[in-house]
Amino acid sequence: MTTRTEPGALTVLAAGPLCTVQDEGRPGQGALGIGRSGACDRASYRLANRLVGNEPGAAALEVTFGGLVLRAEAAVTVVTTGARCEGDPAHHAPITLGPGEELRLGVPVSGLRTYLAVRGGVAVEPVLGSRSTDLLSGLGPEPLADGVVLPVGRTRGPMPGVDVAAVPEPVADDVGVRVLPGPRRDWFGEAAWASLTGQAWAVTSQSNRVGVRLEGEPLEREREGELASEGMARGALQVPPSGLPVLFLADHPVTGGYPVIGYVHDTDVDACAQLRPGQRLRLRG
Repeated sequence: MTTRTEPGALTVLAAGPLCTVQDEGRPGQGALGIGRSGACDRASYRLANRLVGNEPGAAALEVTFGGLVLRAEAAVTVVTTGARCEGDPAHHAPITLGPGEELRLGVPVSGLRTYLAVRGGVAVEPVLGSRSTDLLSGLGPEPLADGVVLPVGRTRGPMPGVDVAAVPEPVADDVGVRVLPGPRRDWFGEAAWASLTGQAWAVTSQSNRVGVRLEGEPLEREREGELASEGMARGALQVPPSGLPVLFLADHPVTGGYPVIGYVHDTDVDACAQLRPGQRLRLRG
């Protein structure tokens, strides 16, 4: 037996540092110069939708470093995943907000991005088949601002009946991920590869949805010169002239002209989306 929810709305009382609408993104449009975008931490985003019985691909909110305050204009079921925010009663545990009730997300205890799913999905208008905000290209809805009213859609799927999801939360210590050689590994010698995989890289404050900028001992090239622009993908470790790698995330450019020394294993990129400035990343070859 399934239940059908009626549409409602959520009013943004405070948007926090950065809150965007995200779904699975816009795959398969790279030839048009359009990146996929979508949720940075895909595992947390998908878990949030499952916990409220949404169909795969339903739009949710990606909250960066907390600060979001929402008011329900009708009864809605919500849940949060990813980075646990202070004072959040809905983390990994779906709750129902009655008309006029508010949900306030404080600063995350660890991690950076929190995903808020509402039963029925966030029903903003899609752009090129997706409701995702792509900060690099400017496609999709604008980042949320105070006073914005978000429509909520309908769903026919049943609630999964999970009180609390027992899944690991983002860590505050060093994060270790797997790295594979990239297409321009030959532009770097063994010493550079050993340096890439042997040191702890610090995450800088210049990181965003486009990529994580890393700070450490610069990598030296064995080949000089320029590259023709090549296709880029999530998880690429591109090395600009500074020698300091940039790890591309969801809003990465479609092409790039700096050599890619390696790729973070696709299933490990989600953990990188939760890295805070000052946290350290270890790349295991």
